[in-house]
Amino acid sequence: MAKALGKNKWALFLLLLSGMVLGSFIGYLVRKVDFLSWLNYGIDFAVGNPEGNNVVSLDLGAIAIHFGIRIKITVASILGVITSIFIYKKL
Repeated sequence: MAKALGKNKWALFLLLLSGMVLGSFIGYLVRKVDFLSWLNYGIDFAVGNPEGNNVVSLDLGAIAIHFGIRIKITVASILGVITSIFIYKKL
């Protein structure tokens, strides 16, 4: 019996990631256009201080490692993710 082939989950992950990045980029580009500035509206989630003073750090004497992550979810990035889901379903 032949195994049913499903859609590739890595393709979905890459499409979602690229949709989010492309959507955020488009939102950044249109931030100064009056009737499209709402696309850049969003919220930040961060571990660490965005100004550069990271909360999580590991200092081993010779090596100092600072950990931090910042995610900004905008309206344009959400639209990019939705578009990438539609593209995935069409593949």
